[in-house]
Amino acid sequence: MSKEPFSLLLRRYALGLLAAGYQCVRPLLGPRGVCRFTPTCSQYAKQAVQKYGWCKGSWLALKRLSKCHPWHDGGYDPVP
Repeated sequence: MSKEPFSLLLRRYALGLLAAGYQCVRPLLGPRGVCRFTPTCSQYAKQAVQKYGWCKGSWLALKRLSKCHPWHDGGYDPVP
């Protein structure tokens, strides 16, 4: 088995987990649960995994989520 198909499988798995996680968390945020960042954290995570793969993309998404608190202004924060 070559490395590329396995990495694609991991990438698809990570994107599936992101989608499922978003569907579980979104109702808990309520009608005013709006992300303070552009792109939203879920869009950022998806873009990061698509661009860098599951390992680095997940790390970037976790770093982004660590900024999600009331003391951060948010704003435009694209995937590097």
